[in-house]
Amino acid sequence: MSNNNFDIQHVLDDLLKSYKEDSGTNFIDDLNLPVLRSVQEILDNLLEILFPGYKGLKTITSENAPFIIGSLLCEVKKHLNLQITRALKHECKVKNSTDECHCEENAEKITGEMLDSLVTIRKIIKSDVAAAYAGDPAARSFEEIVISYPGVKAIAIHRIAHELYRKDVPLIPRMMNEIAHSETGIDIHPGATIGESFFIDHGTGVVIGETSIIGENVKIYQGVTLGALSFSTDENGNVVKGIKRHPEIGDDVTIYAEATILGNIKVGKGSVIGGNVWIKEDVPEGTLVGHPKIRNVEKKL
Repeated sequence: MSNNNFDIQHVLDDLLKSYKEDSGTNFIDDLNLPVLRSVQEILDNLLEILFPGYKGLKTITSENAPFIIGSLLCEVKKHLNLQITRALKHECKVKNSTDECHCEENAEKITGEMLDSLVTIRKIIKSDVAAAYAGDPAARSFEEIVISYPGVKAIAIHRIAHELYRKDVPLIPRMMNEIAHSETGIDIHPGATIGESFFIDHGTGVVIGETSIIGENVKIYQGVTLGALSFSTDENGNVVKGIKRHPEIGDDVTIYAEATILGNIKVGKGSVIGGNVWIKEDVPEGTLVGHPKIRNVEKKL
C-alpha cells in the first residue's frame, strides 16, 4: 500500500533551505544565463550557413540562396547577440562588478566580429573536409564527409566555439563544446588551438584539452587523449588556472587509436604515434613511437 500520509512539505522546506545555502548549482533569480536550446539553434543555423543545404531541410538554389542565407544570418545575429549579452551580464553578476559593463555594446561588437569571420572559418573547415577525403580511403566524396562524418561536425563546431572563446565570451563556447560532445562522442575544449587540414578518423572518445596546440595536417584516431599530466596548486591547495598544461602537436603528425599524450610537452613535426601508447615526454621530429612489446620506442622514421 502506498503511504498516503507522507508529507511532502518537509522535503520542500529542506530543498528551499539548501538553495539559500549554496550558489552555482541553482539558478533562482538568475535571468542572465544563456539558454541551451537557443545555443543549439544558433549552432544549427551556423552549420547550415557553413554547409548550405547539408541538412536537406531547405532546398537552396543559386536563385534563392541570397534570401535563405540572408534570413539565417539575421536569425543568428539576433539570437547570438542576445545569448552573448546574457552571458556577459551573468559574468558581471558573478564578479560583482561595480563598473558599468557595457554588456549590450560588447555583445553587439562580438556578434558582428563572429559573423565577419564566417568566410574564414568556412575556408578552414573546407581544408578539414579535404584532409578527411585524402586521409580516408573509404570516403567517396566531400558530400559524404560533410553529411556523415562526426569528426568534421565536431571540428566545425569547435572552430565556431573557438572564435567566441578567443573573444572571452563566457559559458557559450563550453555549451557548444558539450553539444558537439554529446552528438559525436568527441570532446574538444573550445580553448584548444587547431591548425588547418585537421582530420579525426572515427572519433569516438577523442579528448583534446584547453591549452592543446595542434599544427596543420594532423590526423588522429578514436580514443586519443591530449590531456594534462598534473595540476599545479597555489599555497592554499587550489588548482592554478590559465597555465599551459596540454601537449603541442607539430605539423604532419599522425596519432593512432587510444594513444594518450599528457602534459605540456611537444610532439615534433612528422612524427607517428602508435596506438595504445602513453607519452609524457617530448617526442623529436620524425619519430615513430610504438608499443614497447611490438617495437622499440622512439624510432626515427
